[in-house]
Amino acid sequence: MLATNSRIKKITLVALMIAIDVVLSPIFRVEGMAPMSSVINVIAALLLGPVYGTIMAVMCGIIRMLLMGIPPLALTGAVFGALLAGLSYRWGHKVWYAMLGEIIGTGIIGSLLSYPVMAWFTGSSNDLYLFFYTPRFFGAAVIGSVVAYLILLKLAKIKPFTEAQKLFWSAEFLAKE
Repeated sequence: MLATNSRIKKITLVALMIAIDVVLSPIFRVEGMAPMSSVINVIAALLLGPVYGTIMAVMCGIIRMLLMGIPPLALTGAVFGALLAGLSYRWGHKVWYAMLGEIIGTGIIGSLLSYPVMAWFTGSSNDLYLFFYTPRFFGAAVIGSVVAYLILLKLAKIKPFTEAQKLFWSAEFLAKE
């Protein structure tokens, strides 16, 4: 019973994070930049960890592509940031590790992988070059990571957030923070 209850809570939290990202990303969007995705990725890194955080980012990208008509940039931008943010947080146990993982994953890796994906998607590489998306993705990742840090300063003090972390992270891991 406890394992089932834990799984339901995990799925519910992932679904909640997906809903928050899908709703807030288009609202707080600057043309070519989605800093809210980076905010959610960094928070998800601390809350959900790398596996569930990446699943969340993939689902958000697919929903944005299907419902909002956003090109595959919704996936290339967010997925690598979510994965590296979660892995970096697991490795370093500090918020700034997650921020750095998000900036490298979205701002550098995601932006560089967006060029061939969009060249394939549009069928043309005219007016595109390898670093075409890097300034926007990097800027959004930095802005989003800083905003996430400010939010996490308050979330870390709230009991429901720390209790939710216990669903995804071991007690030994959380004790190292």
